[in-house]
Amino acid sequence: MFNVGDKVVYPMHGAGIIEAIEEKEILGATKKYYVMKLPVGDMKVMIPMDCSNQVGLREVVCQEMVEQVFDVLQDHQTEVSANWNRRYRDHLEKIKSGNILDVAEVVRNLTIRDRVKGLSTGERKMLESARQILISELILVKNADHDEIVSELEIIFSGYPN
Repeated sequence: MFNVGDKVVYPMHGAGIIEAIEEKEILGATKKYYVMKLPVGDMKVMIPMDCSNQVGLREVVCQEMVEQVFDVLQDHQTEVSANWNRRYRDHLEKIKSGNILDVAEVVRNLTIRDRVKGLSTGERKMLESARQILISELILVKNADHDEIVSELEIIFSGYPN
């Protein structure tokens, strides 16, 4: 159970702050919803409270986990399938997991692949989505703004192979 003001992560959408808990009637059923505001994209998401566990809603990670995220991003060793379909499915599963280290791995793998071989349209969209999810959580954990986090990531990415 989360409260107003809690910083949480909603897999596939990113991190945000619970702004309110509202009761809404949708299709004849009245349910309570978390109203979450995302720092990236200025979007609001409503999550049914009774489904929060099933969708993977969790608290943002601690500051110590951020160091592990940066370690993952700085590791240039990637082991991904050469098969596009398999690689896409593997990356999608990692994003859906909601695990920040898995999301960082997807960002790293796709960024390196983009620099070396280029990405398909589907993988490019996946990279942008994974980056947004990662950035949104880092913003909340580090209490930083969007540009600061993007700058930190760009410094890391500049060390990637071309």
